Amino acid sequence: MNLVIFDLETTGLSPYSEEIIQIAAVKMSGGRILEESAFSTYVDPGRRISSFITSYTGITNDQVRNAPPPAEALTAFSEFAGSGMLIAHNGRRFDLPFIRESCSRHGLSTREVGFVDSMAFSRQLWGGRGGHGLDAVMQRLQLRGDGVRRHDARGDVAILAEAVRRMWAALTPDFQSCPVPC
Repeated sequence: MNLVIFDLETTGLSPYSEEIIQIAAVKMSGGRILEESAFSTYVDPGRRISSFITSYTGITNDQVRNAPPPAEALTAFSEFAGSGMLIAHNGRRFDLPFIRESCSRHGLSTREVGFVDSMAFSRQLWGGRGGHGLDAVMQRLQLRGDGVRRHDARGDVAILAEAVRRMWAALTPDFQSCPVPC
């Protein structure tokens, strides 16, 4: 099973009024993170990035100035993902709505794809204890995230890919089936 672990950074929290500013992804197959098969792009949101978002993500207006517009970036991400199963952390509430709304706003069609929110892995492993955000998962798995910037999609994808690998292995040691309803 080919997996595509991905993350987005955006200009704010609402998929209806905010825009994507970065997409990053990495593929995983057979329990192995395929670091050589990665995707990353900044996205020009067509507006200024607030100082709050820049301080949170590290993404500046200069970095997105010559980046592809949303339709081009989303098309490239779709081509990269192909028929792989998408995985994002809190993706059901955040990443997928942003992709759907951005596609709609920019005239792109969407397609049905397999998707798992990796928060489901955390809930299955640790129940209701202590939250299931990426920081809590990192702490439980003793992932340090050295050398990566949190809240930069590239850094979060690197951390999430390792977290998914470890959680999936704990839930389904043979990596042949999805440990939660897919």
